[in-house]
Amino acid sequence: MQKLKLIVFEGVQNLPIFAAQAQGYFADEGLDIDLSFTPDSGVLRKGLAAGEYDIAHTAVDNAIAMVELAKVDVAVILGGDSGFNALVFQPDVGGFEDLRGQTVLVDAPNTAFALVLYRILELHGLKRGDYAAEPVGATPFRLKRMLSDRLARASIMNLPFRIQAERAGLRVACEAIDEIGPYLSTAGFVLRAWAERNADVLTAYCRAYIRGLRWALASENHATSIDILAQRLRLAPDIAAEGFAMAATPGGLARDAEIDMTGLANVLRLRAAVEGQWQGIAPPAENYVDRKFRDAAARSLENASNSRSRK
Repeated sequence: MQKLKLIVFEGVQNLPIFAAQAQGYFADEGLDIDLSFTPDSGVLRKGLAAGEYDIAHTAVDNAIAMVELAKVDVAVILGGDSGFNALVFQPDVGGFEDLRGQTVLVDAPNTAFALVLYRILELHGLKRGDYAAEPVGATPFRLKRMLSDRLARASIMNLPFRIQAERAGLRVACEAIDEIGPYLSTAGFVLRAWAERNADVLTAYCRAYIRGLRWALASENHATSIDILAQRLRLAPDIAAEGFAMAATPGGLARDAEIDMTGLANVLRLRAAVEGQWQGIAPPAENYVDRKFRDAAARSLENASNSRSRK
């Protein structure tokens, strides 16, 4: 068995991986998956760059930051989802103006959901200096902090944590994509050099990932998929069911892990606008993508299906 070390953020977005593990699809490909949850994006990016991990799945802006800020050559190989992100307020925050002079929580200050937060606040009249952005790590840590500290006034949260936040009395102020438009959040990415050295292994990984995604979204498997989420994320069954319902709807988990190029282009425009990178003009989204592994995996699955149907 070929061991692959994966690093991801905890959340519903990992359902394809969980399902592929549960159904033995990685094992079918001769792959032994070592899956780690990262405490923050810094650990993920540094670990991938150092070769401590082979594949990362997280908000695609982390891949862009690795290329543009850390000068590490990575490629996006799989799509995922739009993030299912919501801006969450403390219950006594009446509106955006109430955040002026207050503290909001982010994972890291200059990537991914932090940029989403800054842009939403800017659209509602708040500039970066009008509030303090405190980095505290992954969404579970931000949720825990907001529940224990009323002075932590707002944060972006994804699934299942936005559901848990509402159940605990916090308030969803808006959906992120309603504010900023199409957005590619979760994506799989790797070091380009590693990918070229391990092309067959990476194609096999993509094949198992797509099989896991297809299995999880098939109607006859929904109940089991919910059980898998509840077990792997230590969720109450009703929260797992609600999170799955959001992930399984059209516009949720991307079909066959296709890469949303429109969403990726918007991520780049967001970085250009919020961080002032590239003198405000975003580069082409294609610069960051290598589709050949996903496409080869999808073709081989299609060929296998056609062969079975002819028999």
